This record gives sequence, C-alpha cells and structure tokens, in this order.
Amino acid sequence: MPVLLATPTVPTLIISPSASAPPVRYSDLAIAPNAELPEHALILTIEDGDTLDSVLLSGGLTNGESATLTRSFGQSVDVRRLRPGNLVRFHYDARHAIDSVELKINGWGEIDALRTDGAFTVTPRQAEQHDVDTTVSATIESSLYEAVRNAGETPQLVQQLVDVFQWDVDFFALRKGDSFSVVVKKKYAGSDLVGYGPIVAARFTHDGNTYEAFRHELPDGHAGYYARTGSPLRKQFLRAPLQFTRITSGFSQHRFHPLLHYFRPHHGVDYGAPVGTPVMTTADGVVVEAAYNRGEGNYIKVRHTSRIETMYLHLSRFAKNIRRGARVNQGDVIGYVGMTGLATGPHLDYRVSDNGTWLNPLQLKSITADPLGGAQLTQFRANVSHIGSRLNAAATTQIAQLGLKRRALF
Repeated sequence: MPVLLATPTVPTLIISPSASAPPVRYSDLAIAPNAELPEHALILTIEDGDTLDSVLLSGGLTNGESATLTRSFGQSVDVRRLRPGNLVRFHYDARHAIDSVELKINGWGEIDALRTDGAFTVTPRQAEQHDVDTTVSATIESSLYEAVRNAGETPQLVQQLVDVFQWDVDFFALRKGDSFSVVVKKKYAGSDLVGYGPIVAARFTHDGNTYEAFRHELPDGHAGYYARTGSPLRKQFLRAPLQFTRITSGFSQHRFHPLLHYFRPHHGVDYGAPVGTPVMTTADGVVVEAAYNRGEGNYIKVRHTSRIETMYLHLSRFAKNIRRGARVNQGDVIGYVGMTGLATGPHLDYRVSDNGTWLNPLQLKSITADPLGGAQLTQFRANVSHIGSRLNAAATTQIAQLGLKRRALF
C-alpha cells in the first residue's frame, strides 16, 4: 500500500513494486479531472524481479522515454545489475507532467535526468569515496553474525575476523560471552557504507583465552597478521578449508554410514555447505590427484611435505587450472562443494594423512613461521604501541557497557 509522506508543498508517494503486488502506475492514481495540482514526487523502490525499464514505466514514462533513459543511465552504470533497495524518484509539475527523474544507487551515487524542451539531459553524480577510522567492539550472545550485526556492521566484517584468527580460534565452537574488538577503516560512498579496508588490529577472547592480531606490511609488499610479540598468526595449515560453515560429521573410527548402512571408519571431517561454496587448500603444496571415483566423487589430493597430504572429497567441480602437478598456495580456491560420489547431501569431506596414517584435522598441530626481527620488529613494535591503545580503549568501553547491561537486568 502506498505511503504518503506529507510536506508543506511537495508530498511524496513511496511505492515498492513486488511480484505479489503489481507496480502502481502513476496514471492509476485517483486524480480529479482538470484539478489544480501542486508539484509532487513519486519514489519507487527497485525490488527483486524489477528492471529499470519496468520501474520507469511504472512512474509514468512512455515506452520510448523509458528506453531512452535506460540507455542514457547505462552509460554510467550497469542497469542490468541494479540491486533491490535502489530508488527512482519522479518529479511532476503542476500539469501532471514528469519534469525530472533521479536514480539513487546505493554505494555509487545518483544520476539525474532533467527534462528541457521535451528531452532529458542526463547528469551522473558519483558520490565521493572516503574512509573513516573505526573501532568496533561486541560481545557474543548467540552467534558472531548477530554480534557484528548488533554492533551496526555488515557480514563482511565477520569474514575478515574469521580470516585473521582462523589459526587460533575455533569459530565452530564460539561461546556466549566471547568478545572481540577491531580497529578497521570503513569505506563510504557518500553516506553509504560500501565495505571495509583490511583490519588494522583486533582482539578476540574465546573460552577465556585472548588473542591479538596486528597487521604489518613487509618490504616485499605482502602483509600479514602478527601477535604482539612479532610472531606470525599464519600457520602452516588453515584450521578449515571452507569459510565459516558448520561441521556435520566428525573424525571417527566407528561411524554408521548413512548410505551403506553399516559401521566403518570416517577418516575426515564433513563440512556442510551449499553446492558451489569455494573450497580452499589448507597449506602450500602440489596437486597429486584431481580425479573421480564412485565413493569419493570428484576429489583432490594435495601433497604438502614428504609425509603430509590433504584430500577434498565430493566436489561439484574443480577450480580452473587444478590438475596433477599444479602448485597451490594456502587459501587458494581449488574446487567447489558438491555431493558427488556416496553423499546424502552437499558437503566437503576433508582429510589429512601423515605418511598414510589418517589424522583428525581438528586436532592438527600447525607449525608457525619465523617471527619478525631486526628493523622489521622495531617498526612493528612502534605500530603496536600506537594502535594497541585503541584496542585497549575499545575493550574497556565494551566491558563497561556490558556491566551496565547486566545491572539493568536486575
């Protein structure tokens, strides 16, 4: 149902077209014949299934005018990929004629079309890009996603946190009361948040243990995260080959197979995830097999040392250039989750072997690279001294807010 936002001279109608309710055309609105009308505006929200052309027609443009404006707007943005939530504003003069159209694109800016002598003059106005240094803190009540969202941030920050602490924090076993603080740059286009720069510093408390991470750029242009002592957080093996998902079956010597209906060992960990979810190699290595068999479906075997190998089973497909002999680096996408072979649903079966003996991936002890030293360590310590105070202040504020919240409950 249209919502009327009254103003002294320019009332504005906001209508959201959707599949369940056909878009309301301006010509469908009840208007008394020959009535004297004030200037007014109509704002339509782009919804799933809408095209720019359909919304322009709903605003009252003719087929020809809509086609012309769609082509003109398309010179600045890809109008085929306009996301739901973007706005189109139509301004009407007192004679019930459209004299301007504005397309508001979240995270980009606006495109104005002003009618002069029957033709539209189109002017794109891209929003100014700028960064804002921000400190974000939160305590987990039910999930990391909810904690980040309640702090006013987006899921992009969740994945960054997971990436930073993936070697030390078991994100599949977070507890109520776990907490984090992050120093990060938020990226804006005008007033719209469009993303985050890399995390500069972070602190994560899990199960009573606190971990810190500070970003440091190396002379070769690469950057990594280090503990306050200068030891790198990056380990030889990632904790998991998928980004933040769920474990559906663990490592076992005596598991009932859901398809074969008898007990047998399960030499890996199953991660449930939608088909097509990217699968990463957990360490640097060489692909020794990328093939298919009836039980394991599409699978990849990667050799990391003379003893250690990892396997990735039931893939829907392999990533480009993944073949026998291909070199891969930790975190490279090598395939995509599927349910090929003997599988009851989409998942990844991840396995690790040491000279032929299967290991529990969740208990794998990782090897840490050499710490910073010399001039690099001196520079790093100076940066930590500067940025660490912001982490401390954020943590102090968070504890105080948590205390107020708890006292309010009693």
